[in-house]
Amino acid sequence: VCFTSKRDIEGYGVAEFVRKCKQRVLEYSAIQTEQSIRLGMWNDWNDPDELRKLEKALESPMDETTYVGTHGPVTGSAEALVGKLGSREMGGSYFTFSDENNYMIWAILKSLHERGWIYKGFDSMPWCPRCSTGISQHEIVTEGYKELTHPSVYVRFLLREREGSLLIWTTTPWTLTSNVAVAVHPELEYVKVEHEGGMYYLSKGTLGSVFPNGGYKVLEELLGAQMEGWSYDGPYDELELPKGLGAPEAHRVIFWSEVGEAEGTGLVHIAPGAGKEDFELGTEHGLPVVAPLDEYGVFIAGLGWLSGTHVYDSSETIFDDLREKKLLFRTQSYTHRYPVCWRCGSELVFRHVDEWFINMGEKLDKPLEEVSEEEKLRSLRYQIMDSASEAQWIPEFGLARELDWLRNMDDWMISKKRYSGLALPIWVCSDCGWFDVVGSKEELKDRAIEGWEVFEGHSPHKPYIDAVKIRCGKCGGDASRIPDVGNPWLDAGIVAYATLDYRTDKDYWRKWFPAEFITECYIGQFRNWFYSMLAMSTILERTTPFKVCLGHGTVLAEDGREMHKSWGNAIWFDDAAEKMSADTMRWIFCSQKPESDLLFGYAKAEDVKRFFFMPLLNVYNFFAIYANLDNWTPDQSTGQPSELDRWILSKLNSLVERVTKLLDAFDVYNPTRDIEHFVDILSKWYVRRSRRRFWKSEADEDKRAAYSTLYTCLKTLNLLMAPLLPFFTETVYQRLVRKVEPDAPESVHFNSWPEVNRDLIDEELMDRMDLAIRVSSLGRAARNKSGIRLRQPLQEVVVAIDGGDNSRLEGLQDLVQEELNVKSVRYTENPQELKRYRIKPVRSILGRKHGRNLPKVLEAIASLEESSVSKLVNDESIEVLVDGSPVEVLPSDIEAELVPLDGYSLAEEPGLLVGVSTVITEDLKNEGLARDIVRRIQALRKEAGFEIDDEIETYYTGDAVLEKVFSQEKDYIAAETLSKSVMKGNPPAGANVECEGPGRG
Repeated sequence: VCFTSKRDIEGYGVAEFVRKCKQRVLEYSAIQTEQSIRLGMWNDWNDPDELRKLEKALESPMDETTYVGTHGPVTGSAEALVGKLGSREMGGSYFTFSDENNYMIWAILKSLHERGWIYKGFDSMPWCPRCSTGISQHEIVTEGYKELTHPSVYVRFLLREREGSLLIWTTTPWTLTSNVAVAVHPELEYVKVEHEGGMYYLSKGTLGSVFPNGGYKVLEELLGAQMEGWSYDGPYDELELPKGLGAPEAHRVIFWSEVGEAEGTGLVHIAPGAGKEDFELGTEHGLPVVAPLDEYGVFIAGLGWLSGTHVYDSSETIFDDLREKKLLFRTQSYTHRYPVCWRCGSELVFRHVDEWFINMGEKLDKPLEEVSEEEKLRSLRYQIMDSASEAQWIPEFGLARELDWLRNMDDWMISKKRYSGLALPIWVCSDCGWFDVVGSKEELKDRAIEGWEVFEGHSPHKPYIDAVKIRCGKCGGDASRIPDVGNPWLDAGIVAYATLDYRTDKDYWRKWFPAEFITECYIGQFRNWFYSMLAMSTILERTTPFKVCLGHGTVLAEDGREMHKSWGNAIWFDDAAEKMSADTMRWIFCSQKPESDLLFGYAKAEDVKRFFFMPLLNVYNFFAIYANLDNWTPDQSTGQPSELDRWILSKLNSLVERVTKLLDAFDVYNPTRDIEHFVDILSKWYVRRSRRRFWKSEADEDKRAAYSTLYTCLKTLNLLMAPLLPFFTETVYQRLVRKVEPDAPESVHFNSWPEVNRDLIDEELMDRMDLAIRVSSLGRAARNKSGIRLRQPLQEVVVAIDGGDNSRLEGLQDLVQEELNVKSVRYTENPQELKRYRIKPVRSILGRKHGRNLPKVLEAIASLEESSVSKLVNDESIEVLVDGSPVEVLPSDIEAELVPLDGYSLAEEPGLLVGVSTVITEDLKNEGLARDIVRRIQALRKEAGFEIDDEIETYYTGDAVLEKVFSQEKDYIAAETLSKSVMKGNPPAGANVECEGPGRG
């Protein structure tokens, strides 16, 4: 396929391209493993035009029509068509509005009701005025907070039986209409102060923040315990609603252990109708509940001038009223994390509403291991914790997070005040309050006493389901379905059952249950999808619905913030795919630790291209150029592999073994690290050290072995990367493999997974070669220190290996010599032959230890013998004599600097020291000049447009130095530059010429 842009795909045909992609992935999966079920991956009804055609063909959603699908005509209602149409090979679809999904949830809720775990409760719930629905604890604790700035207010509550006011502070002025009490901490210290003619009670620890400019006088100090029962006048006692509910009579000071002094005044205004904690505290103290808002966030009747005002528009109006009543002390802006709707982003309020809950059971103050089976039988909470513990969690902390959520979560709110969604199968008698849960369509039909004919033939949704009434099991009256719909996480949690025919074909369900693997962003899903699936499965089968759960972090901008268009840091998918390619994005994602947030951006994409794709493509291009020149094909004799070949094939098979093992364990991050490392050593070591084998003209066994080895590496590596880089590897496969193996599978994705050949894994050889690479790396570092470029030959490299096991480099010296451009490799068992250390006392440390004796200690350290210095460098303590007494010197008392002996430059790492000779003789200098000449001739070849295998004639003129270099190195220059001849004199007209330096050309 090899498309390079969206324009190419559009020209080919988007629909056909998508179909081919789907087919290819599923065919690949069928080849690799037993075909599996994939839920919700593709939906043939994502084309709006097709849905519009269906809409026009039907007057009513329940009308039946015939539609020609990929496997022939299908007849049914719109819902049935959407569920039935589509290619079978494209995987299953998951529709939450299907009958099976809804009735499956009915069955679960029936089961819970039979255990006594469904109940109707009243609470102050987070509420979205725009969506007109409550927000569950699951939703608000995950994606439900933003940093917002609100007007806050300090308000005076006038005391009834004593002089002064309670000074309270709130960031939600609209809740003042619902105030029924003020809470204090019994153990906090409070004060009565005079300020600008007013007297106020507040906690002592908040004086500085309330009166930042001072100007107050403390008149009295007391504990919160002394304030219990004080009564006061509320700011809105005159309004009809709070007056009718008994708020004025309730106004008193109560205790609450959660009151603190971090902000506010140490006195908390309590409004049970407008806050969750307030409601719980109010319930404990028997306080009335004043609920001021309707479902749209508008103040209801009975609140005078506020009635009809939207809560978002109420602050300034309330401030004006408080100011007029002389109850306003001060307003100020306050920035804080505030709950917002996870769907629409609107600021939430708290409303006192009736909702339906699943009872999670008592929270026990002991670890899961100590919870008895009898206690678990009474608690859904601990049963779900058992189920969660059966699964493998990636990363491992996922289980701890899930268990922590389950251990502390409140009862699960399962109802929503909305029209569309799962119709909760709860029927309530309006006469006596009795309720029951219906578990199936068949049960509803048997119990229906009215409205079945209206509902029959429809899906279990509003409005048709609401026509059905059943007989009250208590008083014999009519029971109607509640108007609420279900929490959407009920739909999400039932996937492992509703999609696998659990109710109708248990054998089929058992074949596929539990799911092998699920994944989602773990932020929030411990409380939402992961939780809801575990809960549903525990209720039905008391087991986990998945074997492995991988939770990953979120994608952020490169600056570490969320992506927002207004901030200028947002990257749209189409833009990223166009500019960096889809596979570059895939590699960025795959090479990120899943538990960490990804800082995504173009700079990271450039790094991936520069340090991974470009080196890999350079290796491929190198191979392709020379294989084409030599007409090499894989069916030729493989030749006799060299030690370098055997090493890279050993590394390759080790890579296959490790990557396979890691991917089988759902680890993608570490395979990318391993593949990147392999590409690095393939490029920087194997190809660099094998180049002359490809360059030479004779097609001997050594050259054929090099071709065969590099081809095997590239082909196998391409197969390993195929699931991670589908487009890139397809392009390489078509050019690398299909071009020379016409009978190979049509696509890289139709190949079997590479199999490890353990006979080719040579641990001893890999250890030796790794040592050679380390020696070469340190040798290059030593050359860099000395400022001697790599093209300049040097006399020797000296190697000191801990333990003196020089045999490990036996047979690999030539590779080290070539890499470091030295004449010889020499070993030494005495590192001191090459180095010494210059130590510098750390005066700040020694001064604190020895005080006035410091000069004498410094003198003793300065006269240390080399053996003592060596001990300090190797983290051993020593003793020195100061005035005849031993003084301990620690390694941390000195700083050490490696000083090479004259004529060498050194680099070292634990257990290995490498030194390169820095003395450049005249012959070595001339060799270096010859290499410079070769580089310049190669540049001229490229400028002239010569092909790699074109032969040339080289002419030179210059001074005595240049002539000597050409005379000594003529054969080398000719071989490296493919020069038929190297002649002194001026070149013929039209030749490419380079002149540099006096007398040289």
